[in-house]
Amino acid sequence: MTQTRPEFHDAIVTPADLDGLPTGFFDRFVVNLHPTSGTAPSVLVGCGLHPVRGTVDGFAVLVTPTEQRNARFYTELAATDWSSCGPLSWEVVEPNREWRLALGDNPTGMTFDVTWRARAPYWWGTVDVDNPSGGTTSFDHLFQSGLVSGTLTVDGDTTPVDGWYSQRDRSRGLRTMAGGQGLHIWYQAQFPDRSIGFLLVERRDGSRIMLEGAVMHTDGTLDDIVDVRHALVLDDLDLRGGTVEVTTASGAVYRVGCDGTAGGGFMAGAGYGGHHGEAKGVDHVEGETWELGSVSQRTLDSSLTDRLATFDWDGTAGSGIFELALSRSSSYSYVSTL
Repeated sequence: MTQTRPEFHDAIVTPADLDGLPTGFFDRFVVNLHPTSGTAPSVLVGCGLHPVRGTVDGFAVLVTPTEQRNARFYTELAATDWSSCGPLSWEVVEPNREWRLALGDNPTGMTFDVTWRARAPYWWGTVDVDNPSGGTTSFDHLFQSGLVSGTLTVDGDTTPVDGWYSQRDRSRGLRTMAGGQGLHIWYQAQFPDRSIGFLLVERRDGSRIMLEGAVMHTDGTLDDIVDVRHALVLDDLDLRGGTVEVTTASGAVYRVGCDGTAGGGFMAGAGYGGHHGEAKGVDHVEGETWELGSVSQRTLDSSLTDRLATFDWDGTAGSGIFELALSRSSSYSYVSTL
């Protein structure tokens, strides 16, 4: 199968796009980068524009073998050029094919100047969900595997990152999903010639709310994912490992093992506890460092974790992000489907 959808509108929203936008409209990107093997360091950055509210927020997260360093940036859109937020700036050099990202001084002690280039076709679609609490979630969603080039500096030590894996996520619209969710997985397993990417959300009773994604091959083939089953190994709400089985529209079946014991990736450090879009004035910067083991999905204001994991698919090694959130409600218990 090949990409048949129209081109995704990759450019970030501009002042010329404001007419008729609903109050909750957002336009967000998230990019992670990491070596093609191993589980450190893991870098996650992102930014969201909320044009009707007049706010913009960004984040940078660095995970090392021993700690997670967080920085969050907030400002007013009127105080920016709509292509930066605090120390983070971006440029869409060629839509869906090349981005430029730069991070200046911030509380993590990490800076970088990198170019992201696509290594496989992207998957995108429109997510429409009627929420039990009222309202409808409707947003365009894209994810894509790439490689980066450039440099990463941590505490004054500069490292070339040429050839590191990098996954990006783009979303735009209204995202108001709340209540009733049990399991959330955003899965990006990178292998030398393909990327397995999907978003799976299940209710607390195990029924499926949504499944979207594809196996994205470096030869340009895009094979939609039609089913996912999982058997996760957990420590309370934390991922330790497990197996995911993916079935595609072409009939291919991928049974992929995962080691998620590296730790870190707590997205509460990126503002995912409900703080995106908040108005905190011009050029507000905050952050902290967590020693791994000192915080958990129970103690933070979000259970969402973007864990850099290693994968094994029939003896082929891979790495990437296993994003996981499990409900903290006493009415929910994880149940394997594999």
